[in-house]
This record gives sequence, C-alpha cells and structure tokens, in this order.
Amino acid sequence: MLLPLFLSPFNPLLAQEHADYFAHHKFTQADTLRGALRPERTSFDVTYYELHLEVNTTERSIEGRVDMDYKVVQATNRLQLDLFQNLAIDSIKQDGRHLPFERQANAVFITLPRLISPGNAIRRMSIWYGGKPVAAKNAPWDGGFVWSLDHKDRTWVGIACEGTGASLWWPNKDHLSDEPDSMLVSVTVPKRFFVASNGNLREEVELENRYQKRYDWFVSYPINNYNISLGIGSYVHFDSTYVAFDGEVLDLDYYVLDYNEDRARKHFRQVGPMLAAYEHYFGKYPFWDDGYALIETPYLGMEHQSGIAYGNRYMRGYLGGMLPDDMDWDFIIIHETGHEYFGNSISVADHGEMWIHESFTTYMEALYVEYLYGKKDAVRYLKTQLKYIKNESPILGPQGVNFDDFGSSDHYYKGSWVLHTLRHVLDDDGLFFGMLRSFYQDHQQSIVNTQQVIDYFSRYAKKDLSPFFEQYLEHPDLPVLELRQTGQQVAYRWRTNVTGFNYPVDVLIGSEPVRLDATQEWQVMGKGFSPRDVTIDKNHFLVNLELIK
Repeated sequence: MLLPLFLSPFNPLLAQEHADYFAHHKFTQADTLRGALRPERTSFDVTYYELHLEVNTTERSIEGRVDMDYKVVQATNRLQLDLFQNLAIDSIKQDGRHLPFERQANAVFITLPRLISPGNAIRRMSIWYGGKPVAAKNAPWDGGFVWSLDHKDRTWVGIACEGTGASLWWPNKDHLSDEPDSMLVSVTVPKRFFVASNGNLREEVELENRYQKRYDWFVSYPINNYNISLGIGSYVHFDSTYVAFDGEVLDLDYYVLDYNEDRARKHFRQVGPMLAAYEHYFGKYPFWDDGYALIETPYLGMEHQSGIAYGNRYMRGYLGGMLPDDMDWDFIIIHETGHEYFGNSISVADHGEMWIHESFTTYMEALYVEYLYGKKDAVRYLKTQLKYIKNESPILGPQGVNFDDFGSSDHYYKGSWVLHTLRHVLDDDGLFFGMLRSFYQDHQQSIVNTQQVIDYFSRYAKKDLSPFFEQYLEHPDLPVLELRQTGQQVAYRWRTNVTGFNYPVDVLIGSEPVRLDATQEWQVMGKGFSPRDVTIDKNHFLVNLELIK
C-alpha cells in the first residue's frame, strides 16, 4: 500500500519531500461511486484484461484499448466500469456491436443489448479511450502519472495509483473485491525507451514505422488493479537468481537507469537474504512463475506485484533515515517485498481493512531483522516505530465507502505492535509463528477480511481473541493496566473499551519480570512493594499503565 508519511527526525529531506496525504484527502462523488458495491458492479466478475496502450511522452497523453473478459454472476443488463472523467471514451463494443453508455463523475454505466442471466459463459467487452491522464501531485500518496526527467535530462515516466485508483489511467472495474485471474499489458512508446511492467516480458517488437517499440508483459496470477504499473525510461536490465530452500530457482530481474547499474548490482544483493527471511516465516515467494523484479522509479516506491517500484536512491533505511544507526538495509525493498505476501497475495476487498496489508507487512520488517540480526535487534527496530503511533483513531476504517482517510499511520505501526503484543500474549513462538505461516498458506492468493483473521487466529490459538482485536482495531485507546494500593497489597485489572479483555501481560516489579494473568476484575499482585515499583514490559507489550487511588 501507500508508504507511511514520515517527518522523521533522522532525515530532514522527508519533511521537504512528502506532503501530508491524510490531511488534504477529501472524498468526491467519484470516490463514492468507485467505493460503493452497486448492483451494476456486483453483477459481474472480471476474469482477464488486455491493456493495449500507446504513450505519447511529448504530449503526455495516452491512447488505447482495454479488452475485458467477464462473466455474469447476477442477472443484469447494465454494468459499471470506472474511468476518470478527464479521459474520453471513444466507443465500447461487445460481439461486434456498439454499446450505449453514460458517465457519472468517474463511473461509466454500460447498457447491454439484453438481460444476461448468470452463467459460466465468458464475454469480451472492448473499450477505446484516450486523453491526458492525471499527473501525480505527490506520488505515491497522491497518485497518477509521474512525468519526470532522469539525471541526464531524459524522459522518465512512472505510475502510482493505489489510493487514487487504477481508473485514473485505464478503464476497469476499479474495486478491490474483483481481481482478474491474469492480465496482458502491451505498451507502445518511442523507440529510445524501454518499458518495464508486471510479470514476464513476452515480446519486444520494433514497429514497422521504425520509430516505436511495443513491449508485451503478461501477469499469470490474480492481481489488484492498482498494482498494474509501468516504468518508461532509459533502463538497463540485469538479472540474478534466488534458490529456495527446496532447491527451486526464482528469476530476479532488475530494471534501473543506465547510469545506476553498478550501484544497483551491489545494492540489490540484499534481495536474496530478504527472500530467505520471508520464506522462513511464510513460505516461498508467492508469484514464482512471474518472477521477482525491482523497477527504478522517479517516486519513492510501491508494491506493484512482481514489478516493485523502487525509488529509495540506493540509500539505507527510508531515504537514509529511520533505522538504528548500526543497521544497513533498504526500507523500500524490505517493506514493499513484504507486500507481495500481505497486500498482493493476501488482499482485502475494502480500503477500510488496509491494516491487513500494512500491519502484517510492517511487522514483517521486524521479522526480517530478527532473522538476520536476532531478537534483541528486532525489538530495537520495533521500538523505532513507537514514535509514529498516535492512538487518535481506530486502525479499522469504515466499510463500503472507499475509505482512505485514516488520519495517521497507526494501521502500519500500531498494527505492527498489535501483532508483536499478540505474540507475547500467547508466549509461545512456535504457536505464534505456526499461526502466521498457516494463515498465510491457507489464504494465499485470496481476498480476506478482518473477521476471517480473528476467527482463524482464535481457532489456531484455541483462545478467544475477539476482545483483543476489537480493542486494538476498533478503538483508538490502548488497554490500560490499572494498579492500586489496597492496604499492604497491590491490586491490578484491565480497563478497556470492550468486555472480555482477559489476557496476560508481562511487567517488572523493580527489575524482576512477572507475568500477570490480568482480567477486568481486581486481583492481588502481592505485597512488599508499591504500585510505583511496577512497570510494563515495553519491549513486548503495547499497553498503558495507570496508578489509581
């Protein structure tokens, strides 16, 4: 998903580079239409797209055709697609017939020749369109085409559209609930450019006019529409391989600006150890047949499936900051690759549940550190995330409105700490990591929701985790461990917004570690000390402590 927005004390560049997306984002009629699950969009399922596109880099315009294969799942004679209204639709055809359509903001309502009943028949609709696509104001947060120049003043183009929507540059059913099973991306550009995209490059064709080339890329797995992207520029390609634990070989492909090849060859060596870390915890890289790729972009980064956008300038951390000083790894590579597991393989159908993408991926950063450096360093890294936790709004957003206005990045960092806290509530790494791996393996390449996560974790852990997740996801307040002096004894209990929050917590009495089986009823901790001698184990639990009379 969109990377978190930092005003990091480690690097003043961040304050200059990134405007606050959350502060200025407002809903529009187009957002509402794109976010709503109207009958016109729930009545059909897209199975395949072909995007045929010509990019005019001089005019900054596009012209193309999308062929969409779909099947009807509810009787209908009217379908909704999405395309930003600044792009014109020339015509829409099916079975050789022109179809009438009307536009409402960024939604396109298409009338079919007759009422179509549900069935397995696959139909193909073709949409011709063109115009000047939205130029990104601040990619990747405020998305669109990024028309840029490289250091040699040559045209360099990228696209980022996760929050804004893929319909800003091609017509599609722009809703997270419907992923095509596969997709062809065919792009024609001036001959001097190379086009990098998702999946595998099937063909590179010099056209008869001798001034243009066409690049045909094919994605063989289901994919979120916003993950489809392009990099257009003076790229060179080099490759490598990763050998999985079972001996199978994964192709690694890198597309970087020609003058950065030497830097990239050295910098991207960290990809192999990272893939090993993620394979250790979750299993093999999920899009094996399409390979793994990094594509250098003029914006910071994005988790574009099997073609990750990379723009961290070959720096450690996040543009040189955010990591503990003695760690040397690239945040964009580690974070965005984590999204191949949570976000791309496991996806959500609603923006309000983006914590499933972001919390798991952000915790994967710490697991990467744990795999390579050890537990203590993982905790040190996790503690750098604490400064970004605001506790001002719920991690879980409202459903069905294309919600993307969280107001903070708590669905990243607080969510990461929720998982870390759950790990230590369970107090059994074998159980916790088995649960994570099993959940991923059982749900890979599928769309999930929050309730599925809670139900699965509860079954696996043989413990009702609903109150735990309800408190952390639906309420901004952290659980509070209350302490009070009762005569010569110290008593404790949980204070939360939900009932049934009965989970253990680790504390220190002085310097002695003690595990409390806390509930929402007062219990006696002991005597011979005062409440002021008690502190929370802040290395492992995201909770507050409060002394009351």
